[in-house]
Amino acid sequence: MPDPAGPDRRGPLQGLRVLDTATLAAGPVMATAFAEFGADVIKVEQPGSGDPMRNWGERKDDVGLVWKSMSRNKRCITLDLRHPDGQDLLHRLLDVSDVVVFGNRPSALKRWGLDWLSVHHAHPHVVMVHISGYGAGGPKSDRPGFGTLAEAMSGFAHLTGQPDGPPTLPPFMLADGVAGLAATYATMMALYHRDHRGGQGQLVDVNLIEPLARLIESATLTYDQLGVVPTRRGNRLDASAPRNAYRTADGKWLAVSGASPNIARRVFRAVGCPDMAENPDYVDPVMRQSRAREVDQVVAQWVGRHTLEEAMSVFEEAEVAAAPVYDASQLLADEHLRARGTFVPIEDPDLGRVTVQAPVVRLSETPGRIEHLGRPLGADNEAVFGELLGVDPERLVALRQAGTI
Repeated sequence: MPDPAGPDRRGPLQGLRVLDTATLAAGPVMATAFAEFGADVIKVEQPGSGDPMRNWGERKDDVGLVWKSMSRNKRCITLDLRHPDGQDLLHRLLDVSDVVVFGNRPSALKRWGLDWLSVHHAHPHVVMVHISGYGAGGPKSDRPGFGTLAEAMSGFAHLTGQPDGPPTLPPFMLADGVAGLAATYATMMALYHRDHRGGQGQLVDVNLIEPLARLIESATLTYDQLGVVPTRRGNRLDASAPRNAYRTADGKWLAVSGASPNIARRVFRAVGCPDMAENPDYVDPVMRQSRAREVDQVVAQWVGRHTLEEAMSVFEEAEVAAAPVYDASQLLADEHLRARGTFVPIEDPDLGRVTVQAPVVRLSETPGRIEHLGRPLGADNEAVFGELLGVDPERLVALRQAGTI
């Protein structure tokens, strides 16, 4: 039952400290999830340049927009891990932290004395999250890897796009995002093992290829068992006919999914084909798959004779699983998402009011929150090094002059 006193705004992860030394997307995605739910996340960046994410994508007033949201709630410090003094300071931070996130190649971590065996020997309580392009083990472990390569190697690009078109890469950070989410739940399992099973910290090894490949495992299962390599089918999915994005008479688009027999029946009745709704050849899931192209054409022709408003009105009345294809402006304006508070305005000293997406997961007793958006490079050096670690001001000045922080 909900607590009558109301939700705890401190978050369920209060008391955990996470060091986010990773760059770009996958590691920071995972660290952001922890920051939203109360963990003290310290973003560790290279002095002078910072995380390349600061300059990634669209910018306003020379400020990266994705960076602002990705680095919400994080404290930002600078630290050169290539420098012995920087490595020493990181070890001191590890003494008072629970999780560290790395995205560097294994050879770099080895040179810096920050490989898993070194970290575990010095800090057995720490969970070390290593998100890399290819993961530990295997001949490609030390190669540089990015999400684009994972989207290609995972099989995603091969399956995406029109049948007569090229393999298609997503125009957003798909592989990084999926890997970041996988690392989030894996880290929570490692912390549960440590804190509730009496275990020590352990290594969480995540690469960019495998989490995405797991989502499209039907392709490898099909090849393994049937000897068939699935190919591109555009927006169609024969296992769920009708399933496509359909163009309306006014040049807009809507999506329909007929995943279950009952939903398929509703679609057929809504588009004026009640005979199909009673015919086992079109209702039975297996039989419907063999007629997917025919089913798709029937729905496409009906949708094409109606405006988006007309088609959606009919589908909603018939309780068909259908939705308009939104762009960003329509997504922000959707009345259902507005009622849920999916997007919230946050005041930022650099950009003013910024509308960002709220924490995705909704917890009734310990909800996530956004305290602030991404902070300037090194904004929290004094608070973290001085107050948390007790480094005196003169030493901080020397470290700054040496380029260590």
